[in-house]
Amino acid sequence: MRIGVMPGMERSRRGLDDLVAQARDLESRGFATLWLPQVFGLDAVTTAAVLGRETERIEIGSAVVPTQPRHPAALAQQALTAGVSCGGRFTLGIGLSHPVVIESLFGLSYARRARHMREYLEVLSPLLRGEPASCSGEEFRVELRLDVPGIQPVPILLAALGDRMLALAGRRAAGTILWMTGPRTIESHIAPKLRAAARETGGPDPRIVAGYQIALTGDPQAVRARLAGPMAAYRRLPSYRAMLDKEGIADPTDLALVGDERDLDAALDRLRDLGVSDLEAVPVGGRDGTAERTLAYLESRLPAARS
Repeated sequence: MRIGVMPGMERSRRGLDDLVAQARDLESRGFATLWLPQVFGLDAVTTAAVLGRETERIEIGSAVVPTQPRHPAALAQQALTAGVSCGGRFTLGIGLSHPVVIESLFGLSYARRARHMREYLEVLSPLLRGEPASCSGEEFRVELRLDVPGIQPVPILLAALGDRMLALAGRRAAGTILWMTGPRTIESHIAPKLRAAARETGGPDPRIVAGYQIALTGDPQAVRARLAGPMAAYRRLPSYRAMLDKEGIADPTDLALVGDERDLDAALDRLRDLGVSDLEAVPVGGRDGTAERTLAYLESRLPAARS
């Protein structure tokens, strides 16, 4: 299982220079990936292009770009540019986001999501392989080829929680990227349906990138209390609420990986044994140095994680 890091939101607000420094630091420590959130600050794909020019080995990915606000051809052009800048180390994570974001904030439609994503991938996927796109759908009608010098194919990870999105991720993408999804749900719901869809196409095993808040601590209750406020909103988002229900938990903070080294070792080993290909670790911040201690712990796991 490869181990990567997504900066905490409070850290990502410090600006581009800070992210460049962090990318260099994570690469020097040997981390496999750096995941960039797409919220309402720095643009993840543009930032990836910058970080790609400042690093040499680490994979850089978006986690994740909502599809509705961006035409697939425009996103493809941007992602291919980032792919060139990263020297083939950029992975594009995309997803449907949530009604409160797409409808209430952007004023766009959240209807017929499966059709939207099918057509979106029909345009996006070939363009990211350097091939022409041809789509005559209800939402997109595209006949286009892009000409990006030094093109590097860009793999797609589709944020997939429901059955139809998991089928699309398995058939039309390199895998899925998850948030608010516990190990029991990965084992019983995500992994089998994703892999079954991938087998239909005869493709390789799909990636399962699982994101979790993580903290090396002797006081798990204090850390979960610190997370309670920021994570409370996830209970009100229908897609995440469904994953919490599948996991059999009510409190999103119960998904966080918190505890001493033995606790964290057991949690990471379980994820690896379930077939999670990539850990997207979000170290919990704080003035007590928890984030740095957690990062050092994750670094200590890197040799074992390569197996």
